[in-house]
Amino acid sequence: MRYELFIAKRLKFSETSHRGSLSLNIALVGIILAIVVMIVSITVMMGFRDEITNKIYSLDPHIKISNAVLGIDDNYATINGREAFAGITADSSVMQEISSMTLIADKPAILKTDNDFKGIQFRGVDNGFDWSYIKQQMISGTVPSDTSLNEIIISKVIAGQLGLHVGDRVLTYFIDDKVKVRNMRVTGIFSTDFENYDNALIMGNIALVQQINGWNADTGNFIGVNLKDVDRVRPFAYTLYSTLARYTYTHQSTTLFHVTHTRENNMSFFSWLSMLDMNVIIILVLMMIVAGFTLVSALLMIVLERIRMIGLLKALGSTNGSVRQIFIFLTQKLILKAIIYGNAIGLGIALLQKYCHIVKLDANAYYMPFVPISINWPVILALNIGIIIVSYLTLVGPSFIISTIKPTSTMRFE
Repeated sequence: MRYELFIAKRLKFSETSHRGSLSLNIALVGIILAIVVMIVSITVMMGFRDEITNKIYSLDPHIKISNAVLGIDDNYATINGREAFAGITADSSVMQEISSMTLIADKPAILKTDNDFKGIQFRGVDNGFDWSYIKQQMISGTVPSDTSLNEIIISKVIAGQLGLHVGDRVLTYFIDDKVKVRNMRVTGIFSTDFENYDNALIMGNIALVQQINGWNADTGNFIGVNLKDVDRVRPFAYTLYSTLARYTYTHQSTTLFHVTHTRENNMSFFSWLSMLDMNVIIILVLMMIVAGFTLVSALLMIVLERIRMIGLLKALGSTNGSVRQIFIFLTQKLILKAIIYGNAIGLGIALLQKYCHIVKLDANAYYMPFVPISINWPVILALNIGIIIVSYLTLVGPSFIISTIKPTSTMRFE
């Protein structure tokens, strides 16, 4: 064992000075608080990012395939689902990455009760639609059946505004070349805490939209494709576009397909998440700076308390570098102690919030009713390693003050 480490292990932070001990304790508390803030910031940021991203990918198809030529019916382009599905399934490598595909049709409508009315967007889906996420968000009731044209699910917001409950019937007015009315039955009520969806979207069978618009069973507004790996969304969109273009050319079709992915269709949300990431980076940098200054203060306090020991070590032949290493090792004991306490408190707060949801949020503003927490252990480990490395580098410069201490002057130091 190196003698510098041997000596550092047997030294206490403070020997006689009560004032020095108090200063070191304050420094320890300051570093602990900095670590707690960093851990809480990272877990909250990752929680927001994971929750928002999961909601977006669950509510909006990962990939949207539409007709590149604008149509005139309902101001939407229409797509031939049979042709698009044939183009996708023609490539087996593409199909291996897909978890589900569905033909979707959207149509504006008005819900009317005896006392009120509300404009909404009716989204019709076929039997290939993945209802798993919506089922998790159901407050009451069930999703519509694949065989019924007059069953819908509505959000908690819409249900509250119109005074609707599961089992109630509501008149739905579809505005086309003439007004078409359907008497729909509410089979379920959901809540996603996403204002864009909860305030305007209801869901039902695509066959109803096809019937109202006079479309055949293969026609819709777009095709939604969900992937097994959402991290592959961007490159897969390009692959799928190439596959469909190749299919169109091979079969001499006149259809031009337009392919977009979730990040393109929800840029505002992902821009907000990027801004959130930047805020956390700023917090981490500031906390690292605070911890660095605190460490430097602690090092100087420890050095001032051991002027005589420094002089003695130098008189016995120790080099300036060796003496500096002793005090860096000693200060590292302080940071290791702070890391243990900081992690215990920070992770304790994070786990408490994760499972008890103590801190609440306005769901209309933050898209969720409480502060989300996501604990990524590799990230937490990387943070702690980074703290140790940065603290060591921070101490190297100030430790050179030991080089200015001369053995002859320490005998007169009080």
